[in-house]
Amino acid sequence: QLQLVESGGGLVQHGGSLRLTCTAPGFTLEPYVIGWFRQAPGKEREGVSAISSLGSSTMYADSVKGRFTISRDNAKNTVYLQMNSLKPEDTAVYYCAAGLYYRLKDEYDYWGQGTQVTVST
Repeated sequence: QLQLVESGGGLVQHGGSLRLTCTAPGFTLEPYVIGWFRQAPGKEREGVSAISSLGSSTMYADSVKGRFTISRDNAKNTVYLQMNSLKPEDTAVYYCAAGLYYRLKDEYDYWGQGTQVTVST
């Protein structure tokens, strides 16, 4: 059973930056597409970004394009989400997910427990 672990969340001011990390202790992430999703209070979960298994392709939601960057280091078995120019509307629980299809729909096979990102006004 593949288990994902997110880290790097926290409280930052408007305009600040955070880097989220996704790992899978005991398993390799190399075969998988990795997606980042978020869910704010009272809202449905939405796709943020995704990266192909080799890292050659990336995709972003329009709301974060130009501010967020997804990357992966398969040698370190780690996927990152660099978040810059953060806005209060970015406040949410962020999840990483692993699957076999390159997409932003929440149809991934494995999910982490999430990490809280809070952006103050």
